[in-house]
Order: sequence, then C-alpha cells, then structure tokens
Amino acid sequence: MNRHFFRRHWMPATIALIYLAALLIAAPVLASSQDSPVVQSDPAAACEKLQALKFPEVVSISSQSVIAGQSRPASGMDSLSPEKIAGLPPFCRVRIVAKPAPESSIQIELWLPEVHWNGRLLGTGTGGGAGYVNYDSMGPGIKRGFATANTDLGTAPSANLVADSPDKWADFGYRATHEMTLLSKAVITAFYGVSAKHSYFDGCSTGGQQALSEAQRYPTDYDGIIAGAPANNRTHLHSEFLWHYQATHKAGDQSLLPPEVLTQITEAVVSSCAGKDGGAPSDNFLTDPRSCKFDLDRLPICTAKVTTHCLTQDQLAAIRSIYKGPVNPVTGERIYAPIPFGSEVSPGGISFQENWSTTVALMYPFQWALGDRFEPTKFDFNTDEAQLDDKLAPIVNANNPDLRAFQNNGGKLIMFTGTADALVPFPDAVNYYENVVAFIKQHPEKDSPADPLTATQQFFRYYLVPGMAHCGSGPGIVGIGQGISEEPNDLLGSLQNWSEEGSAPGEIEGVSETNRLTGEMMRRPICPYPKFPTYIGGNPNEKSNFQCKVRPRGEVAVPATKYSK
Repeated sequence: MNRHFFRRHWMPATIALIYLAALLIAAPVLASSQDSPVVQSDPAAACEKLQALKFPEVVSISSQSVIAGQSRPASGMDSLSPEKIAGLPPFCRVRIVAKPAPESSIQIELWLPEVHWNGRLLGTGTGGGAGYVNYDSMGPGIKRGFATANTDLGTAPSANLVADSPDKWADFGYRATHEMTLLSKAVITAFYGVSAKHSYFDGCSTGGQQALSEAQRYPTDYDGIIAGAPANNRTHLHSEFLWHYQATHKAGDQSLLPPEVLTQITEAVVSSCAGKDGGAPSDNFLTDPRSCKFDLDRLPICTAKVTTHCLTQDQLAAIRSIYKGPVNPVTGERIYAPIPFGSEVSPGGISFQENWSTTVALMYPFQWALGDRFEPTKFDFNTDEAQLDDKLAPIVNANNPDLRAFQNNGGKLIMFTGTADALVPFPDAVNYYENVVAFIKQHPEKDSPADPLTATQQFFRYYLVPGMAHCGSGPGIVGIGQGISEEPNDLLGSLQNWSEEGSAPGEIEGVSETNRLTGEMMRRPICPYPKFPTYIGGNPNEKSNFQCKVRPRGEVAVPATKYSK
C-alpha cells in the first residue's frame, strides 16, 4: 500500500485517535453545552499546552495567547492594520507547518477565541497564487466567535518561485486546504475539550477555487461553503490571461489598450445595452451582459491622428481577439469563455498587459508546466496548452460537477460572481453551475425533485450580481454580504441558517457604493440564478422597483469538453 493511499484513506482515522490523545492535555473548560459560550478556566495555559501536540506530517506547531486589543500585532501579523488589531478579542494563535509530501511546506494558522467561542470552525480562503496567510479574513471570523483558519497553500514566498514541484502543485490545488481543515479540527478539540459542531468555508477568487475543491474532493470537511468568483477552472482561466497578453502585444505597443481606451469601450457598450437587459436605462453597468449584442464596428476608429477618443486598427484587432476568447488555433475548440461586455475597464483581466512585473503574477501555471521554455508571446494554444493541462489540470482544476457526496452529507453551497468581473469572468461559473444541473439530471437521487434545477437548488444556489467586479467593488452592486463581516446577517449568516435551520436563501439585498454627489446608495434584490433583478419602473435606487424574474439559462460560450476538466 503506497503512502498516498495511506494519506487519503487513513488520515481521518489517525486524526480521530489524535483527538482522543489531545483531550489528555486539554485545559479544563467551563461550558454547560455546545450551544453556550465556551470559556477556558486558564486560556493562556491551555494555549501554551497546544505546542505539545503531535500530528503526523507536522514539522512544527507553536502557540501564543494574544491579548485583546493589543496595540502592536504579534510576530508575523504586521499586515493587519492597527484598527483591525484594536478590535480583536483575546485569542490563542496557533501556527503550524505541515509537510504531507517530501517537498511540501504548508503554513497554517488557526485563531481560537479564548472567550465566547460559538462552537464552529471557519476555514477561510486566499487569493492569487497564495504564498501568504490571509490575516484580513481571520480577524472578522474570531470577532464573530468562530475558530478561524487560513493557509498559504504551500506556495510561500511566491507561486512564481515554485518550479518543478508536483508536491507543491498538489498543496496549492487541494491538499493544503484539506490539511488545514483536519488539523484545525484536531486542535479545536484539544483546546476546548469538545469538537466543532459545525464547519464552514468562505473564500473568493483562489478562495473560491479552494471552496469548490473542498466540496468536490473532501465532501465531509465542511457543512457549508461559500465560493465567490471561483478560479476553479485554473489552467484555462490563466490561458485567457495569456490570450489577452498576446492580443495586446501582437503589434508591440500599438496594440496596448490603456485605461482611457478601455473606459471608452465600456461606456459605448453600456450606452448601447443598458436598460435592455433587465436593468434600469440609467444604469452605468449591465445587469445581464449575455443579452448585449454590441457591434464593435461602432467604436470610433482613428484615421489620421491617434487620440484618446478613438481606437487604432491595432487596438480594434486586440479587442476583437479578446472578445473572441482563447481557442485552439488548430482544432478551433474553445478553451475558455471570453470576458463579458461591460467588464472591460474593471480591474484585472485586460488591465494586466503593459507592466510585465504585474502581469507575471498571473503566469505561474505556465512556469510550473513549461519551466524555462515558457515565453509569453510564443505560447502555443495547441501544443503548449496540451502540456499545461496534462501536467496541471488534474491537480489544480476543480471542475467536477459530481457533488453527490457533498449533498448527501447535508452540505450547502452558495456561489456568487459579478457581471462586471474581468478577472474571473462569470460565464465560467454559469457553465459550472449548468454542468452540475446536467449531472443531477443524468444521476437523479431518490426522492429528489424531478426538475434537476430545483433538485440542485436544494443544496447549491448561485447568485449573479449586476455590476460587481472581482469579489466586490465595481460600478454596480458591490456588496451582498460577501466576505466575513462582524454582523450575523451577512452571506455567511445566510449559509449558517440554511445549514443549521434548513432556511434556504432566496433574494439577497445588494448595495452599491454611496454616490459622492447625491449621497444615495443603490439597493437591489440579488436573485438566485436563473432569476435576475428586473426593473419595473420608479427610482432605480430603490429595491422595491425591481422584481426577480427568470431569464434564459446558459447562453454563454461553452468550452470544449477537454477544456472543462
């Protein structure tokens, strides 16, 4: 029996034995039930004892009691602002270095509230190529009473420095998040003397990839999962980044699309399509970009003098290529869906083109798969793409639509994306959700609703947010309670209610930024897909002037089957 089989099939049993051993060193706790606040009789001493814990494949474990509201952060927490430090409750900070494979070095942090633990674990996600612990997501978690965990995914100090290391690729793709979860549950038991009664995960972007990977690979890790703007189709998403880079460098600097040109394109698109897609005519964003049929020939073309009010022929060729999206040049097969209309000027996506020192942050999968042979302007979307997928797709992609094990374990999943997201475009999330619905249609569960969409919505709901850019911000709705706040009535609170009380989320209130001129804030109902907020007249800033109405499903570019794995 090889060591990989042992890790996958016997690790949970090993951890269970450690739970029992951990109880021997746990400090006494004062708690009448798991529904009551758990309070340590001597939290500092209990925290210090955690350093004596022994776990398989853990290189080191350290712990320190952090004083509530201390003015200076503990070692290694310098990225937290003084304001965030000041509001933190007292907690036990646990740092773990895990080595589940020979080349692994996974940094894990777990923060344990020393008073008023709510009896739950909250796993949190990271972004980009990871390589750091995302402290910003941990502080709000412990303020809510969660034992909160995060991991650097094993790519520290930078994903761009991870060369030919399949161990680290696996850590990034799925293993680090799972290790974080198992170890956190064990440490929780050791510290509090009881296990977590519920476990949740919340992440966006790379955190969204972590979320879907957990639901697909480790369906019993979490009771509820939030996957925001998931970068789960990892290899093909980065192929789109590279496609954009090549398109904007085909004619050297003449092909570049500076911010003023992208702004001009977005304004032309929105002017043509706003109000015809379910949104209000006065919107400066699109509610449903799928219905926008903007003709690129309507863009003004420079004739004699190049200005910021027109596009050159080279720039027009670049934007045409970008809207085409990456395809295999030999077979014509689609690799990834193009960005949606109305997202051109949003951060990410097209904007990563001119400064290579910025763009290179998105190129680590190609460096992993091709090594020194990788040259961005010469990447072949046939042969090189095949090598990229052969090496990395089974490891870093999380495209499996079979969520039956997660569903049968009682798991609940909320996914959201923004219609103005140019970094992780929403069409890929639409495709994934529709693939899950199609899988359920082909493999119906006993006693489940006959309609596969209804059956899917019993455990998996998807929200497509008008005008939201990547994970938040943007010209339209920027907040639906995503992220982790200090208030219980956010998206995480909705997930808890669904998981623990059986109350499925329906419409969610979405809000915009406050208008600096008028002081007004736009509010709209955000609807479970395939419903969209539809304008019925009146003040477009008022939620009551919109109704959730069903719009066509799918209707986005669909990658070839081999590029959906």
